[in-house]
Amino acid sequence: MSGRTIGLPTASGELRAYAPRTEPVVHAPGTSPGGAQGAASGASPGASPGASPGVSPGGELRSRVVYSAAHVVADPWRSAADEPAAIDWDATLAFRRHLWSQGLGVAEAMDTAQRGMGLDWPAAAELIRRSSAEARATGGRIACGVGTDQLVAPAATLAEVTAAYEEQLAVVEEAGSQAVLMASRALAALAKGPDDYVEVYSHLLRQSAEPVVLHWLGPMFDPALAGYWGSDDLDAATETFLEVIAAHPDKVDGIKVSLLDARREVELRRRLPKGVRCYTGDDFNYPELIEGDEQGFSHALLGIFDPLAPLAAAAVRTLDTGDTAGFRALLDPTVELSRHLFGAPTRYYKTGVVFLAWLAGHQSHFTMVGGLQSARSLPHLAHAYELADGLGLFPDPALAEARMRQLLAINGVSA
Repeated sequence: MSGRTIGLPTASGELRAYAPRTEPVVHAPGTSPGGAQGAASGASPGASPGASPGVSPGGELRSRVVYSAAHVVADPWRSAADEPAAIDWDATLAFRRHLWSQGLGVAEAMDTAQRGMGLDWPAAAELIRRSSAEARATGGRIACGVGTDQLVAPAATLAEVTAAYEEQLAVVEEAGSQAVLMASRALAALAKGPDDYVEVYSHLLRQSAEPVVLHWLGPMFDPALAGYWGSDDLDAATETFLEVIAAHPDKVDGIKVSLLDARREVELRRRLPKGVRCYTGDDFNYPELIEGDEQGFSHALLGIFDPLAPLAAAAVRTLDTGDTAGFRALLDPTVELSRHLFGAPTRYYKTGVVFLAWLAGHQSHFTMVGGLQSARSLPHLAHAYELADGLGLFPDPALAEARMRQLLAINGVSA
């Protein structure tokens, strides 16, 4: 390919010419994704002139509580085989400051950070401590994942599962952060039915120091979580989930629902006790769920807001003014990228998220914890680049193009 085009490989084995964007896009409330141009191409990703690190120049988002589940940056100088959870702490914390600078909260040590897919509990605990300290220093909002992934052998009793949850809950609370009680593979493998879930979660809610977020992660994100809440029948599982919440509404700040089923989420949020929030985790249908309807809306805790941070913040600030049409005009065009990144097998969406962070200049390499950079095909990554570039997600389009060409060349593609 010649001139200002790049040859992007397709699933059919052909190269398709694509003309990359030449100027960056400034994402501001009320501007469309392909609109206003003008940020200097050398500007730091996510930075605003005169803004202090970690402080949003636009202040907090007002109409919705919005978290981005954040990825971790691997340390490429340390062997993935010898140290599968080797983290570049400076780059990882810098990315959290980028998210806070946009006005977003950080959902830490969640599945986007490769919990259960390369990030082990010792590394997750250190991540929680470091990010929580950074949040305190910068005034950023943070919530941290609590699970049972330190159990390396199958749990034999519910008491073992509960104790594992308690250990992690203590780390989060000692760090001064809000807890997100994540779904547990160990509990899913051991539980005989709904009563076992009620027993474990009721115990944890009774002893939690502050209200927590309950996280229902569907099997499309983690096949080991099939049948969570005691049934493969989602209607029955929903009743158990609501039973736990209804018994402890003062200990539940909200729920995060990641089932990729907008209708079910809407029906569920309408049945929540007053004061309990619904945080959408639906990376397929988030614009309509965040906008809401006459009976309510969802807040957000989304992995896709990792690469979308500036654009997502601009959209919610538009919504803050009451401009729902402007909100949708900004956010609706991003759904195609999100559906692509979260396409089956959905659990590998982290690869696309980290790939886009590399192209955007948030990290110097495309290496992932546990070698997960190999989980998606070259055509998949190429299409992610095209969609992200079309949305204006890269602060320096020339850098993104150069890195895309490097990846193609390494894989034997002359672009």
